[in-house]
Amino acid sequence: MTTPTSQIDQQPQKTGTKSKKSFEMPHIYVILFVFSAIAAVLTYIVPAGQYERVPGPNGRTTIDPNSYQVIESTPVGLVDFMTSIPKGLIDAGAVVFFTFMIGGMFMVLRRTGIIEIGVDKLTRRFASNTIVIIPVLMTTFAVIATLIGTQELALVYVPVILPLMIALRFDSITAAGVALVATTAGFTTGILNPINTGLGQQLADLPVYSGMLLRAVAFVLILLVGIFYVTRYALKVRNNPALSLMGDDAKEQTKRDRYLHSASEQSLTATTRQKWASLAALSFFGLLVWGVMTRGWFMMEMAGLFIIMGVVVGLIAGLKTEDICDGFNEGFRDVLVGAMICGIARAIAVVLEDGQIMDTLVYSLGNLVGGFPAMFSAIGMFFAQLGLNFVIPSGSGQALVTMPIMAPLSDLVGVTRQTAVLAFQLGDGLGNILYPTSGYFMATLALAGVSWNKWVKFFLPLFAVWIMISMGFLIFAQVTQWVG
Repeated sequence: MTTPTSQIDQQPQKTGTKSKKSFEMPHIYVILFVFSAIAAVLTYIVPAGQYERVPGPNGRTTIDPNSYQVIESTPVGLVDFMTSIPKGLIDAGAVVFFTFMIGGMFMVLRRTGIIEIGVDKLTRRFASNTIVIIPVLMTTFAVIATLIGTQELALVYVPVILPLMIALRFDSITAAGVALVATTAGFTTGILNPINTGLGQQLADLPVYSGMLLRAVAFVLILLVGIFYVTRYALKVRNNPALSLMGDDAKEQTKRDRYLHSASEQSLTATTRQKWASLAALSFFGLLVWGVMTRGWFMMEMAGLFIIMGVVVGLIAGLKTEDICDGFNEGFRDVLVGAMICGIARAIAVVLEDGQIMDTLVYSLGNLVGGFPAMFSAIGMFFAQLGLNFVIPSGSGQALVTMPIMAPLSDLVGVTRQTAVLAFQLGDGLGNILYPTSGYFMATLALAGVSWNKWVKFFLPLFAVWIMISMGFLIFAQVTQWVG
């Protein structure tokens, strides 16, 4: 008697070889917890040390590079490790709450319908030449970042451009790439960036914003490579959506269902209330730009503005107060994971600071760079800064800790101080959109709905190219003894 084919198909097949299970990247929570645990173990191995803190430029606190001393070890115990994540959430509170507020505000705007109307009009405007919008947006974002140094504006850009990128048949990674790659290219090269270039040169006793020409060349090259990379990926996704790294994401499909419109669909028309609401939203964004550029507004001020913006625009558009509250709640839920990641990532630095080994790591890296052959000293400085960026993701914070050491060290190893500042800029900037310890970066990914794992797959090739470009500029600066 023969066995039916359907039964044969259902029977387990035995083979002589075991099936290989493909490697899957652990959840970002797991990765960050492991890093925190490693940091805690290091507090038992690495000697504790400390630099004296002294007044620095513009009232900031910096370190005395000649004051390092070994102190009594304070290894992180079980209770300290257990509370490091709550402490990290408190320390990163500004980023965490900013992420919640911007997520909630944009969900309220979405409920008013004005985002869909704006996307519909822009989609039809660029229907015949969709790809031109990517270099235009990236150039604009990069120029702003290289002039004022506010990389965190990517948090504002992504929710605005995400619906448009989806409607133009790209994906969420394209939206994140446009904002993050552009702002990083601008911030890293910092032609007039007060956060890394200005402060770094002050700490190195250099004329502020000197060496502008080489930095401008670096800005153009790094940005052009970034534009080419993002555009190439976007075209690939538009021509074959199956090649999108977001293809298996259910929320991505929801976005496509919401924002994709066929050419035959009738154009959306705004009601009178929606027109007034759109005008109000634009006015709030204008106020935001004014506050950031002239009043020094940062995350706390922007978060407060977004609360008011969501309420006012929602009421003008005709939403009930209950609808506005529900919109905020829905937006909070959408960015919950990203907001939590910002605080969990901060726990790594909390552990290193509690164990008092952060200064020891800086001191050791300085000594390591000093041992490099003269030709590769600038490269050593670059990789030292790139490594420290993992635990000190703040540009100004990293400058205040490292430049008082790297500037005099550069005199000893035959590197100009101008080159040392460039090594700091490149090392600090490039890692900001790779390391999960970068709070604004992880929050931006949350707003885009892109997981860190998927972003790494997208960004690593560009990161490698950017490193090669950075090394080329540093070698040129070293060979020519660049002084600006």
